[in-house]
Amino acid sequence: MGYKAKQGYVVYRIRVRRGGRKRPVPKGATFGKPTNMGVNQLKYQRSLRATAEERVGRKCANLRVLNSYWINQDSTYKYYEVICVDPMHKAIRRDARINWIVNPVHKHRECRGLTATGKKSRGQNKGHKFNNTRSGRRKVWKKHNTLSLWRYR
Repeated sequence: MGYKAKQGYVVYRIRVRRGGRKRPVPKGATFGKPTNMGVNQLKYQRSLRATAEERVGRKCANLRVLNSYWINQDSTYKYYEVICVDPMHKAIRRDARINWIVNPVHKHRECRGLTATGKKSRGQNKGHKFNNTRSGRRKVWKKHNTLSLWRYR
């Protein structure tokens, strides 16, 4: 993935502030068990790259987020470039390699964890050990923890 000199493709450069995610609670009061009292050293379950894609997708609601890549970082920010596609552009709609993204099921892929970085944070991959997350972590857990019996047995 990268810059493509073709009509219908847009590349956005975005910066995301580095660091963990502070729990948004008033005065650090979580009102729960001691194991859940953490406020400061918590890590967001999605990557900063996924956050960058999500922000671009929110700002450019008429475009579809295709993918993104890291370009630079300093002590405060990480910089990414997010590749977007205009689903209404004739050059996109006529190109058999990319016109799958025109379909309405691909609206806001970045919000649903369907881009490359989103799939990575969901644990979606092929092969050994991915059987625990493949169709969805909660779905696999439910399948393993549900007792299924025949009605007449």
